[in-house]
Amino acid sequence: MKKEEAPAQAVKGGLKFAVGMRDLGTLFGLTIIFVVFSWLSPVFLTAPNLINILQQSSINACIALGMTLVIVSGGIDLSVGPIAALAAVVSASLMVSGVPIPLAIMAALGVGALCGLFNGMLVAYAGLQPFIVTLGGLSLYRALALIYTDGNPVFGIPSEFRALTNGDLMGIPTPVIIVAVIALLCWIVLNKTPLGEYLMAVGGNQEAARIAGVPVALTKISSFVISGVLAGIAALILVGRLGAAEPTLGTLWELDAIAAAAIGGASLMGGKGSIVGTILGAIILGSLRNGLTLMNVQAFYQLLATGIIIIAAMLIDSATRKTG
Repeated sequence: MKKEEAPAQAVKGGLKFAVGMRDLGTLFGLTIIFVVFSWLSPVFLTAPNLINILQQSSINACIALGMTLVIVSGGIDLSVGPIAALAAVVSASLMVSGVPIPLAIMAALGVGALCGLFNGMLVAYAGLQPFIVTLGGLSLYRALALIYTDGNPVFGIPSEFRALTNGDLMGIPTPVIIVAVIALLCWIVLNKTPLGEYLMAVGGNQEAARIAGVPVALTKISSFVISGVLAGIAALILVGRLGAAEPTLGTLWELDAIAAAAIGGASLMGGKGSIVGTILGAIILGSLRNGLTLMNVQAFYQLLATGIIIIAAMLIDSATRKTG
């Protein structure tokens, strides 16, 4: 038995080392972007612009953290944008109608959790593919948001809520602090709890995980619920920033989240992911768009650059898996 345990420990240690090296590679890529844009634009490395990058990246980072957990478990969640929209319009309408802000916030989180639970149960118990389930959810939750508001934005967000989400602590915007705390919690979940081990096991080899006694169904459901809750938090951040909630909010958020997770080292095959890498991936995307905007580069070239980075990240992941 001891002879079998030693190789297992060696593999586990090797995986941790590989993930750490991938994080360093992602950080190196971010450093290159900073060096290039600081040379091309004197404004890029100023403190106000760096804070602006972090604030702009916070929503994508929040969504991407939940997406990372789903991807690690071997799934994908294409419905995070519409879930955010539904959570936004429900919580905003409650605030406008006079419901206390804490209850409206809980409503947004509850909507996100329920949508994630629905997705997870269809994947875990109905045996449907995550791609199909969440692709259907993408249309379903968007339609519910449009029906709930009759297609109209919700205005009149209380100033107290806007002050809560637009404030700062020692010059650091509140959304950045919120996402930093969430990132820490997600890192703890993925690296220091049984759920994290279960997510890795299910994503790596679902049948082997089942034989080993891992609660596969509950693990999958948990990842989707967390993703839904984080979509609700991201929605609240944006509602506070805009002062309104639109049923069309969150369009293409799922693609940005997948991109950030992939750039950060998450394998779309499942079983591998990094919370630190995902945060760096979100900052890379935010920095790239910010730098190109400062250079007055048109939006479609920004999309081109983003696409190239995503493909490069996938090529690196494929090469890593082959050499591993």
